[in-house]
Amino acid sequence: MKKDIHPEYNPKTPVRCACGNEFTIGSTAKSIEVEICSKCHPFYTGKQMLVDTAGRVERFRARKEKIAAKTEKKPRVKKPKTEKKVIAKQK
Repeated sequence: MKKDIHPEYNPKTPVRCACGNEFTIGSTAKSIEVEICSKCHPFYTGKQMLVDTAGRVERFRARKEKIAAKTEKKPRVKKPKTEKKVIAKQK
């Protein structure tokens, strides 16, 4: 292995979650900040929770309502079948 190319390993790197939970891990970073950890993640807690990052959930709901409104206003109408004109080949 080459010398002096590997990052420095910190065995006690603090990790802070948005929910307020703090714990330590080993990492090459000096500190880590996360949005979701095992204390607040729905998989581990069993509670369903929507994490709205930058209004994504609201934008999705607005798009969904907009599409629903369009489909309610214009119901699909089948067009009547038109007869195809057959052009006789001339010899």
